[in-house]
Amino acid sequence: MADSKASLSIDGNVVADLPILKGSAGNDVIDIRTLGGAGYFTYDPGFLATASCESEITFIDGDKGVLQHRGYPIDSLAKQADYLEVCYILLNGSAPTKAQYDEFTKIITNHTMVHEKLVHFFHGFLPDAHPMAMLCGVVGALSSFYHSDLDINEPDQRMRSAHRLIAKMPTIAAMAYKYSIGQPFVYPRNDLSYAENFLHMLFSVPAEEYVVSPTVARAMDRIFTLHADHEQNASTSTVRLAGSSGANPYACIAAGVASLWGPAHGGANEACLTMLEEIGSLDRVDEFVAKAKDKSDPFRLMGFGHRVYKNFDPRATVMRETCHEVLSELGIKDPLLDVAMALEKVALEDPYFIEKKLYPNVDFYSGIILKAIGIPTNMFTVIFAMSRTVGWIAHWDEMLGQPGQKIGRPRQKYTGEIDREFVPLSDR
Repeated sequence: MADSKASLSIDGNVVADLPILKGSAGNDVIDIRTLGGAGYFTYDPGFLATASCESEITFIDGDKGVLQHRGYPIDSLAKQADYLEVCYILLNGSAPTKAQYDEFTKIITNHTMVHEKLVHFFHGFLPDAHPMAMLCGVVGALSSFYHSDLDINEPDQRMRSAHRLIAKMPTIAAMAYKYSIGQPFVYPRNDLSYAENFLHMLFSVPAEEYVVSPTVARAMDRIFTLHADHEQNASTSTVRLAGSSGANPYACIAAGVASLWGPAHGGANEACLTMLEEIGSLDRVDEFVAKAKDKSDPFRLMGFGHRVYKNFDPRATVMRETCHEVLSELGIKDPLLDVAMALEKVALEDPYFIEKKLYPNVDFYSGIILKAIGIPTNMFTVIFAMSRTVGWIAHWDEMLGQPGQKIGRPRQKYTGEIDREFVPLSDR
């Protein structure tokens, strides 16, 4: 129901009265669905000022540095909950009771195994294939194993699909890594937590026991939590658009993986490491800081500032604390990590960076953590996709549960030729 109306006037004539709708937080929205009947479409490349849907899952206020999942602030979730509790919240709307949490954890744990036939999919890839290529292909192929449980109009079937995807993504991600380095696949263990299990599948080998560090496991769990959902970003919007066609959940999540693979979206923490490698050593930090300040120089410091968060990234505070915990425990001597810490000091103390609000963001710290624990940069976006799966599937499920959903069909401003005469090939 409209709270008020906006009148669209063109050349002094009112062509449409458009309802103005209020959400529970954030900007009001102008309902333009009837505008086409007046002969107009809106033009908003990148959808920077367009609300494409109604959602109860995640709220962001970039000016104030606010990120909330189902109303719970992200820092509270990262510090007081684990990733599976956050998954439950995103899927179900509120924090679980102890019994609900235990049941949910049991369900996810019991779904971590993948069908043995799935192994053959990996052997179809070249050894040097990018892990994201493997992830995208294998996730899409999961639908062939559950073809009798793909009725998207059945809430129970949608939830089972959600559980399978959350559970199997770490297994598939670890398999992609193992295949890329020529090591045998490691099966999941039900006695480990979600983060511990992922680390075990990544780093253990048949020849010796792998002991998971509690500090590293906690850091990995927080990385999962801090990347779990981020409202209507490119990959989430991709999942929703694919889902609006009635596509199965595995195809929709594979579409999200493909979208996230784009360097403008999911490659931020990998770009941070690439930048650190370009700087190379501590004695070059001042040189690159000067380049970053020079408006005529195209160089930009990656991992500083954020397109959405104008003052600070609420995820970065927790991630910074976790980053220093990991570096302190591991005691790694790595020139690139030294460079990263020097850049952090500059960003937090230099008046130029403070004035421009070029603060270290979550991608800066998560990239440092992942490098410190031995994960190669080509796996960074895979881990991002694994973390974001719950957000994608929560939005997909929410969309399908809302009445009156229609297939997505953006409009365009056409600028091509019109009414051209076609001449047969024989006369040309």
